[in-house]
Amino acid sequence: MKAVILAAGKGTRMRNLTAEVPKPMLQVQGKPILEHIIEGLTSAGILEICVITGYCADSIEDYFRDGSRWGATLHFERQAVQDGTGKAPELAKTFLADDPFVLTYGDILVKPETYQAMRERFESGEYSGLVSVTPGQDVTQGGINFFDEQFHLQKIVEKPSQAEVARFREIGWLKDGQPVWYNAGIYIFRPALFEFTTTLKKSPRGEYELPDAITAMLDAGHRITGLEIAGRWVDVRDPEVLETLQTATDPL
Repeated sequence: MKAVILAAGKGTRMRNLTAEVPKPMLQVQGKPILEHIIEGLTSAGILEICVITGYCADSIEDYFRDGSRWGATLHFERQAVQDGTGKAPELAKTFLADDPFVLTYGDILVKPETYQAMRERFESGEYSGLVSVTPGQDVTQGGINFFDEQFHLQKIVEKPSQAEVARFREIGWLKDGQPVWYNAGIYIFRPALFEFTTTLKKSPRGEYELPDAITAMLDAGHRITGLEIAGRWVDVRDPEVLETLQTATDPL
């Protein structure tokens, strides 16, 4: 298994912190966010990694170089235009060949054992993909994932309105006392994904959206399973979250 890390964006919500470096290179407990991710992947035996760079690409590529310092082989591709997550993985198609791969955003931090748990779940059946999830709070800011009794993905609804959430409760898709599953931003896919990213259209906000490709895979009959992330999951989305991580007493 290989890995693709999406690290092309600037991270505008970080304000002046990303004036000269991309968000994945911001330091958390003495090392870049991206380094924590790479160390987690290698701990799960995922040693061939493609990093999609863009904004301040040199700062990432010069720091990690060939990846040998981490026992990995790193490959870099540059995304010239940051127009969403749906098309970005296509830059790694040649690198991936026919291999399944972890796909993660470059600002999501989890315990290293999460990547191994994802591998084991994905390899437990004939799946085209795996979506990691965490219990959600305000799911109108992200995406709701609906699963069957075997925790196989049935539907994704991206950034639903409060009216839609109320409707889901009315028809029994959401039930009191049960978790609302929020997309955690780490996946596993087979290269079949690219059959569906190539046909993506831009969303109303002018971006190619990865959840749209996943929905198309489900509609075509592909089986996609899910996994709840155990332990810490952090979307390093703004300076306040970053500061919380800096002062945390437990290691990542």
